[in-house]
Order: sequence, then structure tokens, then C-alpha cells
Amino acid sequence: MLDIEDFKKSIGKKSRLLGVDPGKNRVGLAISDEDKLVSTPLKTIIKKNNSNFINEFQGIIIENDIKGIIIGNPINMDGSSGPSAQSAKDFARYISNNVSVPVSMWDERLSSQGAFNLSSNLDINVSKKVEKLDENAASFILQGAIDYIRR
Repeated sequence: MLDIEDFKKSIGKKSRLLGVDPGKNRVGLAISDEDKLVSTPLKTIIKKNNSNFINEFQGIIIENDIKGIIIGNPINMDGSSGPSAQSAKDFARYISNNVSVPVSMWDERLSSQGAFNLSSNLDINVSKKVEKLDENAASFILQGAIDYIRR
């Protein structure tokens, strides 16, 4: 796993990135364009077991020619790490050990709230918002990271 500066150096100029909003049972995914301008929600994977999850995850990396992965790090509002942040770090280590592309973490404070609020501005019913929440949160996380990387 790399810090964001080393990650930035390792991915190259033209490369698609995958954003991940890790959850206990649901993992939201988002993808960037090659120029790393825009993040787009991709899908939500329901984790049944680790081997099925990692197989699907690796397939998405290959299918989309992903060159780097950004995983949301749910740091507390005061900047401290709680149980969720430890879980996300464990998840990031697991991903890093099972894929061949660089992995980094990005502060995801307010990403789920931001994703829900953003979808509230659209004319979408609540059940659809909740269904898409994880992938929208992943997109929110990835957009923050690519904005930083492009600076």
C-alpha cells in the first residue's frame, strides 16, 4: 500500500483508477477516465465470501484496465482513527496483497453523506438512492483523490 504521493508517481499520466467505498457486506466502486478528470459510479459488489469477492474485483480491474486503486479511509471528524478506519486499512491490505496495481487510501469523511445529499438534488426516489449509495460514495472518494492527484 502506498501513500498518496508515491501512488501519484506510480500510476502514469494516462491511467484509469478505481475508487472503493469499503463496507462490511457492500463494496461500492467507481471508475475514472484515463485523464483522471471525472469519477463515475460503477457498481456495488455484495460480499458473500472473500474468494468470490476478490475474483469479481480482479475481473473488474482487468476488464477496465485499472492502473491504481483508491480506497476510502473513514477517519473520524476529529482526525482520529476508529474501528471503521482499522477495518478499511485491513481491507486495503487485503486488496493490496491480491492485486498487482498500486493501492492507496483517501480520507472519506462525509463521502456517504455527500453522495446522499448529491443524489437528493436529483429526482430519484429514496430506495434508489440507498441502492446506489455505496457506488456514489466511491465516486465521491475517487473524485477527491483525482482532484488532489491532478494538482
